[in-house]
Amino acid sequence: MSLTPLTLSVDGDTTVSALWLQPPRPRCTYVFAHGAGAGMHHGFMEALAQALCDQSVATLRYQFPYMERGSKRPDTPAIAHAAVRAAVAVARERLPGTPLFAGGKSFGGRMTSQAQAAAAMDGVRGLAFVGFPLHPAGKPGITRAAHLVEVRVPMLFLQGTRDELADLALLRGVIDGLGDRAALHLEEDADHAFHVRARSGRNDGQVVQALAAAMAGWFLAQALGRVTG
Repeated sequence: MSLTPLTLSVDGDTTVSALWLQPPRPRCTYVFAHGAGAGMHHGFMEALAQALCDQSVATLRYQFPYMERGSKRPDTPAIAHAAVRAAVAVARERLPGTPLFAGGKSFGGRMTSQAQAAAAMDGVRGLAFVGFPLHPAGKPGITRAAHLVEVRVPMLFLQGTRDELADLALLRGVIDGLGDRAALHLEEDADHAFHVRARSGRNDGQVVQALAAAMAGWFLAQALGRVTG
């Protein structure tokens, strides 16, 4: 395992920090964007990156510019998309012969899908959303998913059954509408942070391991040209 700090150039005036985690024999790469309220050093991000590394998946975690500045106000979509594209380009350069996937936690996943919908990123074989934020809490809707019809690569939605930002009935409808391009992996009793209650019989660490196994299996299936749910 090798953890390498990097600096990404988003544009001529903006740079952000990143962390490259590479296993001894990487089978694929995942560009892993953070959520709106916590950066790439958040415990969940670190735990999932490590679990993916154990599954032979290299990861590139990175900061959005607002998080790098210490601001609580997320970047405009244009700036966020530029950060996504910069991260994908660096990941592609580091392991050019390895299947490349992108996505992220909540906001980071949505910004990645918006960037991909606007203009497909070179080399990206699929997108994996770790808690897609379909709507604000308490305000069910699907407008945030409208752009997904423009995404032409496979998509994996990893969701908790208690996710307050993704009504499951609405999410299933969105995924059904995307056809064979989209697959859903559910974690029973997990909320948007993938926290599970003690009465579920599992702990948060086990959920992280399950997420990593599901992601790694899906990545490999896509790399081999298989369709998997």
